[in-house]
Amino acid sequence: MIVFPNAKINIGLNVIRKRDDGYHDIETIFYPVKLCDIIEILQCPSGSHMPLFRNTGLPIEVPLSKNLCVKAYRLLQNDFKIPDISIHLHKIIPLGAGLGGGSSDAVSTMKLLNNLFSLGISDGRILDYALSLGSDCAFFTENRPVIAKGRGEILERILLNISGLHLIIVKPSFGISTVEAYSEVQPKFPQYSLVESIKQPIDKWKEHIQNDFEKSIFQKYPEIKRIKEELYNMGAVFASMSGSGSAVYGIFNENPEINNQFPGCFFWKGILE
Repeated sequence: MIVFPNAKINIGLNVIRKRDDGYHDIETIFYPVKLCDIIEILQCPSGSHMPLFRNTGLPIEVPLSKNLCVKAYRLLQNDFKIPDISIHLHKIIPLGAGLGGGSSDAVSTMKLLNNLFSLGISDGRILDYALSLGSDCAFFTENRPVIAKGRGEILERILLNISGLHLIIVKPSFGISTVEAYSEVQPKFPQYSLVESIKQPIDKWKEHIQNDFEKSIFQKYPEIKRIKEELYNMGAVFASMSGSGSAVYGIFNENPEINNQFPGCFFWKGILE
């Protein structure tokens, strides 16, 4: 059985305060996009020596104990009788990009196991499992536009129709860890309400919607700032770093002309749905 875990972008990201538990309270809008990985799960025949996990496409250089697909499998295996399996992840969504690829893979693994072995796990319980794996995982249980609060686990559905607009995602050759990004950010209460700002025409968003990680990340990695500036030079109506970076996206009314503006970078173009 095969699934296609998709990425997300953040439209605005306010880092409001550091919590007593070490996490941060944030406010952001998660929006799903069609940049996808591919996951196949097979039940291992008796006596076979198929690996639990194998990876093609972009390399994943983490031990099995920290691999989110494997952690999702082990989590369900603790509560359900699941036979030995083999997970094949073809990685397309870049790592360290702020696009939620690892979280999406984990949730897709749980949903696929639920269907493949008829485990009968409710959507609410899938959400509980997802929250134990990571804050971004909660979004992928619904996979529709939401405003996220708390540490990213409090989700409220929103009406946001930007379907049909063109999207470009650009990631430089390096990634940024979430730990690194949060170590540099200065929490503050937002000047503008994201809920209200998103109601404005999209060409007004850049005046009121921002990603709080950009200030410190742009100072440390000016190449990321240059990518955002180039997207606006190309005619983007809105551009932003996604999550804690390092990927930057631009939203366009018309299909933009591409002339190798981003050499050496990961590049993806699609249409928002």
